[in-house]
Amino acid sequence: MLAKLIHPFRKFVNDSRAIGITLLACTAISLIVANCGFWSDGYVDGWSAGFNGSAEHHLHIGFLSLPNSPLLVINDALMALFFFLAGMEIKRELVCGELASIKKSLLPVFGAVGGMLVPALFFALFNKGTTLINGWAIPTATDIAFTLGIASLLGKRVPVALKIFLTALAIIDDLGAIIVIAFFYGGQLQAGYLLICLLAVGLLWLLNYRKVPFGWMHWILGILLWYAMFNSGIHATVAGVVFALMVPIQQLERLELKFHLPVYFIVMPLFALANTAIRLPENSLHTLSGSLSWGIITGLCIGKPLGICAACYLLVRKKWAVLPSSTNWYQLLGGCMLAGIGFTMSIFIATLAFDDNNVQDIAKISVLIASLLAMVAGYVWLFNSPPSPASGKP
Repeated sequence: MLAKLIHPFRKFVNDSRAIGITLLACTAISLIVANCGFWSDGYVDGWSAGFNGSAEHHLHIGFLSLPNSPLLVINDALMALFFFLAGMEIKRELVCGELASIKKSLLPVFGAVGGMLVPALFFALFNKGTTLINGWAIPTATDIAFTLGIASLLGKRVPVALKIFLTALAIIDDLGAIIVIAFFYGGQLQAGYLLICLLAVGLLWLLNYRKVPFGWMHWILGILLWYAMFNSGIHATVAGVVFALMVPIQQLERLELKFHLPVYFIVMPLFALANTAIRLPENSLHTLSGSLSWGIITGLCIGKPLGICAACYLLVRKKWAVLPSSTNWYQLLGGCMLAGIGFTMSIFIATLAFDDNNVQDIAKISVLIASLLAMVAGYVWLFNSPPSPASGKP
């Protein structure tokens, strides 16, 4: 009986589309609850309510300084696990995957760079000279779960090589977003805590150098690294990536498998629920017609595919790279449209870029609209794409 109940669940979570479906469902539920019924105020305010009754970022318990609300626990602590998983994926791809050789990595690397620079430029054109310019990185991100989930819905209409290209591109995109968060969206640096970060990394390196099996000592140092990073002025989630880079190569696959389900089916749904608990403004159309919304929507829906395709076109034209096998330019453009699905990382950056909750909400709603448009546009484009092998020439 129990096996019959578990089997459908196991089948669902192993489906490549499951993550996207789960996040969409959580987003829809959160928006509905936040805008309907007498419980909406408690639901929205409850995520950001301080544990000690104050609006301070840090909760002080003795000598410890920790996140002070459910939202901060999710965004600063639990999301470190998401970045830990992303960091392991980046390391694996760099060591033995699609990014392991220069020839293989050129197209997705240049594509990812173009796909970050052009959307940032679009955003800057709409918001230059205003305080909103701090959100320039919001439309630069690609959500790997949604992008590959939509690609999977299209079956054989999306060549396997194109899916691999999109995976590599999204991983590099994540790395770029992590670098941006570390350098542009931190607070005032605290030298003492930075030294503790360096000490933790040094000890992790020493454990690996001495070939100590990955175990409890590594995890204690990982927690210390997160705590010091949280208080250092660099965003705490960066600790997840740094810790991932310290994982021995032979342990990567085991830990990726171990963290996949809890990260994508516990951490990410919680992230979606907490960060899309948004009260829709009464004059939504007017609010969303401002420069912030236009910068995000055009950046993701136009800037992303334009930047990726332009970079790929240049490389192929110069004969420095070739298109993914069995992929034509029409299909590549469709894949680049799907890369405009920002969702997770774009919403996350929006929470870091602005202190004003109203501005954050406008940015988040704009990300949701842009991601939905990118999903539909990419799906329709690829559904109607002519299946033909890539020639490698534009």
